[in-house]
Amino acid sequence: MKALFQFTYLQALSCIFPVIIFLTLAVSKFYPVPFLPRYDFIFLVCVVAQALMLLTKLETIDELKVICMFHVIGLALELFKVHMGSWNYPDEGYSKIFGVPLYSGFMYASVASYICQSWRRLNLQIKGWPAPFYVYSICMLIYLNFFTHHFLFDARWILTALLFPVFYKTIVYYKINKKIYKMPIILSYLLIGFFIWIAENISTFFGAWQYPNQAKTWSIVHFGKISSWLLLVIISIIIVAQLKRIKENQSDELQIAPHTIKH
Repeated sequence: MKALFQFTYLQALSCIFPVIIFLTLAVSKFYPVPFLPRYDFIFLVCVVAQALMLLTKLETIDELKVICMFHVIGLALELFKVHMGSWNYPDEGYSKIFGVPLYSGFMYASVASYICQSWRRLNLQIKGWPAPFYVYSICMLIYLNFFTHHFLFDARWILTALLFPVFYKTIVYYKINKKIYKMPIILSYLLIGFFIWIAENISTFFGAWQYPNQAKTWSIVHFGKISSWLLLVIISIIIVAQLKRIKENQSDELQIAPHTIKH
């Protein structure tokens, strides 16, 4: 039970940036800021929050670099998806580019922020990481499918099925109170994707963006969207893992004393 509380506490610390975004969405929905469009207010809060997290050392320079990269990746996806009519941002704002507010990139960056901070706080290590060819290939195929499924067939279920032969040997080790626990990485993908889907429902309720079926009244986001977030989480973790492996020159094996491992 003590380990569970510690795990929850560390996860909460790792979610600081996403929580700031949620609070800003909620406050700005019910208490709009005079003389400043809502989207611009959210964007400014995100910028200030990132600066404060860096100054207070809640976030490192390396983590900020990863977060900025995810902001660009997410913004590119948003520009395309809004253009294709997948969802929209109906309110006005000075910081909108082709119908997409700049704060939208921070929502993807918040996923990267959580992954980076959780990785550091839980001292994550990975055993059985696939060869770079397979990792890069599935990462590129997943990202491309977010674009190409509008013109070709949607390959998300094929890509999901490919996860098992690629990652079936991959185990994540994390430390809580000096004890080391482990989890199959595929399970961690699914859990994070599910909780992001819950966060998406909260975000759309507070008007972060709007799906076509939510134009008149809010409704729960389709359960099938979990698969989209699952694939996005995989891209995020792959990028973070590969960057860490390159920087730290890690091998694909992690030596753990067997008596310290908990399931």
